[in-house]
Amino acid sequence: PPIIQGGMGVAISDWRLAKSVAVEGQLGVVSGTGIALVLITRLQEGDPEGHMRRALAHFPFQAVAQRFLNKYFVEGGIPKNQPYKRPPLWTNTPDAELIEITVISGFVETWLAKEGHSNPVGMNLLEKVQLPAIATLYGALLADVDIVIIGAGIPLQIPGILDKLADNQPAHYRLDVLNSTHEHTIEFDPKHYFPDADKPLKRPLFFPIISSFVLAQALIKRSSGRIDGFVIETPIAGGHNAPPRQANFNEDGEPVYGEKDVIDYEKIKKLGLPFWIGGGYGSPEKLQEALALGANGIQVGTMFAYCDESGMDKNHKRTVLEQVQDGGVKVRTDPLVSPTGFPFKVVRLEGTLADPDIMADRERVCDVGYLRHMYEEEDGSVGYRCPAEPIKQYLRKGGKEEDTEGRVCLCNALGAAAGYPQRKRDGYIEPAIITSGDDLVNLGRFMKPDATRYSAADVIAYLLGNNTPV
Repeated sequence: PPIIQGGMGVAISDWRLAKSVAVEGQLGVVSGTGIALVLITRLQEGDPEGHMRRALAHFPFQAVAQRFLNKYFVEGGIPKNQPYKRPPLWTNTPDAELIEITVISGFVETWLAKEGHSNPVGMNLLEKVQLPAIATLYGALLADVDIVIIGAGIPLQIPGILDKLADNQPAHYRLDVLNSTHEHTIEFDPKHYFPDADKPLKRPLFFPIISSFVLAQALIKRSSGRIDGFVIETPIAGGHNAPPRQANFNEDGEPVYGEKDVIDYEKIKKLGLPFWIGGGYGSPEKLQEALALGANGIQVGTMFAYCDESGMDKNHKRTVLEQVQDGGVKVRTDPLVSPTGFPFKVVRLEGTLADPDIMADRERVCDVGYLRHMYEEEDGSVGYRCPAEPIKQYLRKGGKEEDTEGRVCLCNALGAAAGYPQRKRDGYIEPAIITSGDDLVNLGRFMKPDATRYSAADVIAYLLGNNTPV
């Protein structure tokens, strides 16, 4: 399709949004990042509409599904002041329950997005979040996912992993471990966890997210299997951005992208694979421009992030759209906030971690751990540290104090952005962080002056040439 809906955040691109886009004939994409925490939270809130339980009833290994449901489902939901129960933190030797939970979660989100129609659905993951990747992908394959899209890194291993998972074969993921003297991996054997896993699965198409021709060429030459296309993101896309080739900053401390960061679409076109362009392409004019450059279409995130069907917390959604209408919305490319070290787009919104006072008041804690850095201990084992964790704790693990400056716990903050903030026993509620592309300021051209809501179908109609404001 000419439009790929971006795979955003923790549950911003949830199953409802992906399904709404897919039903309209475009590529709906679910975010697989942190999806196990999201499913567990939905079940603890009582699954009031029954969607999670309906999907779980279709999971092919029902004994595992029922065991999971019995542990996490709470009829009527937990009290509003009670913290959510969470699974163990990921390591390179995870316990069986964590693997099962993650497979189930990948299945549920994909199955719900595909329910009731025959159009393709994709899943988006981050290369920087390596430990849950194989299990999440296997769950998505069990639900017949059509396309896998991965960014925030160089996903050379994913094509071969998809080949193995489609045949229910053991797969392993070589991990990025700092100061490593030998190879570290995480292993996953579908039949170890699901002995009846013998039905061949569809191997989804694989579209890595890239920012340059050089990276596209490297992926084609060095990947462990077939590359089927590319999503090309410019530096004004939301979420994580590729760092600029040269480290220059403007007066606001934002990275400045120069001539070396300009994407050569002519060279990419000669590679012979389909590609879509994202980052500032959310308009019918930019769609036509992308097609003229040889692209198959565009990837659009920001416009979908604020539509009715997205998973963003309704209060945040409404507040940002009001600021768009008032002309006061601002997006900053923050070079420090993400523990990954990649630049990260942050909407300057009161009441969130974009407010320096709120950021300063938040107690540093790492209790989700998806973005922890892996490093090799003296005994050769793998250790885990995060620049956003308590500073003394980070230093004890060999981290450098300068790496902690300005860092934010994106795991908790992005979950809060989708309406799933962790609640502490003392009543503290984790604040959110909102990410959007630079194109957020242009949403006003798409909306009527007094509008503060719109649908995914409205976005698609607009992008395909219906220029009537919504």
